[in-house]
Amino acid sequence: MDKITSRKNSLCLQIRKLAADGKYRRESGCFLCDSPKLTEEALRWAPETVDAVVITPGQAVANLPPSVRVAEVPEDVMASIAPSKTPQGVLAVCRTRGTQLPEKLDGSRYVVLDGVQDPGNVGTILRTADAFWADGLFLVNGCADLYHPRTLRASMGAVFRCPVWTCGTGELSALLKKSGVPLYGAALRADTRDIRDVEYPRAAAAIGSEGRGLSDEVLALCDATVKIPMSDHCESLNAAAAAAALLWEMARSRR
Repeated sequence: MDKITSRKNSLCLQIRKLAADGKYRRESGCFLCDSPKLTEEALRWAPETVDAVVITPGQAVANLPPSVRVAEVPEDVMASIAPSKTPQGVLAVCRTRGTQLPEKLDGSRYVVLDGVQDPGNVGTILRTADAFWADGLFLVNGCADLYHPRTLRASMGAVFRCPVWTCGTGELSALLKKSGVPLYGAALRADTRDIRDVEYPRAAAAIGSEGRGLSDEVLALCDATVKIPMSDHCESLNAAAAAAALLWEMARSRR
């Protein structure tokens, strides 16, 4: 185990940049797991991606592959590099996995996020998709960074289990059509149906951004639109709540 005491150590500098800089995450192909839980999930589901683990005195991490670098830092150094206000004493540096679009979709249920910019919502939706047997998640039109610390925390490890692809709407449309997967958008138009009245043997559900809903570009790709029944005095739901309702109905069809 390495013992690091300087905040200017190269590993500490890397961690600080991974926590704060999305461009650096993309260019380096690395990201940061900021908790014992996320680190455990990475080691359980994607151990080959874990490069380094940093802990404070008294912390321990089980099931570490021999190739993983382990470093111990004082609590004040951990506080200076961890993105959370109250560090939990364990960080992991991981490598991103390939995100190339598949040639064809073989699964039954997918989620499309259209311009959802809140990292917490993206992570929560990914966690919900994983819980309700979705086969993958698509990010289009400038969604929040999948590897933002807040996205990762909200995903609760689902980022290691549920495939996620970032692509353009043209690529998405071609892939859905080639795979025979209809797209249902959470929006209102002439063909809108109650989500409880739709069968989802194979389908993708599109959720729009928090402020404006689905973009015209994605709405034009939808085979139909659906609405979530709610009380008259409520106009809309948070993106994560809307996704949960849709995914639950899709899961009911699965059963």
